[in-house]
Amino acid sequence: MKVTLTQQQIQSYQENGFLLVDDFLNEAELSFWRKAVTEAIHQRDGKKMPGSDLKIGEDDGLNEDFDYYGKVFDQMMNLWQTNDDVKKIMLDENIGKMVADLAGWEGTRIWHDQALIKRPWGNPTSWHLDTPFWSFSDRRAISIWVALDDATYENGCLYFIPGSYHTTTYENPNIGKNMDAVFDFYPQFIKSKSVAVPMKAGSCSFHNGLTIHGAGANMTNGFRRAMTCAYMPDGATFNGIKNILSEEQLSKLKIGDLLNDEMQNPLIYSNFK
Repeated sequence: MKVTLTQQQIQSYQENGFLLVDDFLNEAELSFWRKAVTEAIHQRDGKKMPGSDLKIGEDDGLNEDFDYYGKVFDQMMNLWQTNDDVKKIMLDENIGKMVADLAGWEGTRIWHDQALIKRPWGNPTSWHLDTPFWSFSDRRAISIWVALDDATYENGCLYFIPGSYHTTTYENPNIGKNMDAVFDFYPQFIKSKSVAVPMKAGSCSFHNGLTIHGAGANMTNGFRRAMTCAYMPDGATFNGIKNILSEEQLSKLKIGDLLNDEMQNPLIYSNFK
């Protein structure tokens, strides 16, 4: 993996809230990631998350535009918990260090991974933020997005609003059919120029969880597969939002508690080691 970041890359991320890393994986690594993710998805038999019977295509009641949202992408979360090869990928300390260097924190914990598969003719992913969905609130939260297929203008590559994360808050629309709903919350960006980030399979991007971003429709008859992971700093605390937490986990937490369960949010990098 191409895991060494230059100071210029770090500065670009900190200015813009996103960073493209071309050729993040070599051919052998890309093959391993594809095989691991494909196997992990098949093992799940359609179930979106460990410990849940909810399957892809079933309405969880959380999105009023589900008829639209269900055709944006297929989403499977925390594959690292149910497949050893994905666990090896996701718990890689080198990625944890890249994240720490970009975000500017001391230790990296996984929040959740997710496979995101935009099917043929899939709907566009409307402009949104990530962090407001999660069970912790930290302005430095960051995700990696690894292309398992070429992500192109035609099949739904990512788009970002540069610098938006500096002033966005935790208000956020659902990912729905109104592409511009996010600008009801952040009208200062409605005239901003978006940046498209097409990438070859094996390349990746990082983005801050408060960067306004979205993706185009899949206008092709092929799949656009990506493997992603969201990260939080060691020391992040519970904010009261359920998100991926089970009812059992939720019952044991109160607002302000540390999210440091190694079975749920493992520490994958610390510069204190």
